[in-house]
Amino acid sequence: MIEDFSVRFERGRVVSLSAARGEAVLRQMVDTDEAAGRLGEVALVPHSSPIAASGRLFYNTLFDENAASHVALGSAYKFTLTGGEAMTDDEFAQAGGNKSAIHVDFMIGSAALDVDGVFDDGRTEPLMRQGEWAQDV
Repeated sequence: MIEDFSVRFERGRVVSLSAARGEAVLRQMVDTDEAAGRLGEVALVPHSSPIAASGRLFYNTLFDENAASHVALGSAYKFTLTGGEAMTDDEFAQAGGNKSAIHVDFMIGSAALDVDGVFDDGRTEPLMRQGEWAQDV
């Protein structure tokens, strides 16, 4: 278990990290291979999701990732790029995807989570407020 951690990204890559518990494991994860320290997934999940509403922590990523917004280090999913599933790993990398030996999810969602989208010109638009969608989806 990695607890009370902070990971800072620049251009989708980890540039610094710290953790109150499990920092050595987190560093080892990031150093697994060249793509392990890259952002592989960002998923926004409202705090009111059915899994979150259950109030249970399953200690199983396949369940817990549906309870909270999360980010992942490591491999990105090819299906997230148009035509990605037909791409070779090299083509996927050239298109901005990454392939790693790891894909580790970290749950970051809560009833206090605010998320803003940032446009190229610097304008921002609220996506989530207090863990819920800021507008109708």
